[in-house]
Amino acid sequence: MEMHSPPHPGEIIREFCVDALELSVTEAARSLGVTRKTLSGLLNGKSGISPEMALRLATVFGRSAESWLQLQLQYDLWLARQKANLKHLKRWEPVA
Repeated sequence: MEMHSPPHPGEIIREFCVDALELSVTEAARSLGVTRKTLSGLLNGKSGISPEMALRLATVFGRSAESWLQLQLQYDLWLARQKANLKHLKRWEPVA
């Protein structure tokens, strides 16, 4: 099911992990084993959740790595749907 304008995964991480646990960005980055700049980029929507980051998030904050990647996939697909012009494409059907 497609969401209407889903939040960037970084917003979810900020609200439900960093803010909910009352962590600073520096503390959360240290816990994840990444630089503050790396985490800040994710939290501010400048970067996305990579498979490695998904593993880190799953280990530190819970949920599965797949669920973290699913958030990113939903966001990326929503963005692609906003930008893609597919009107000129037609379904390919083999000649019988």
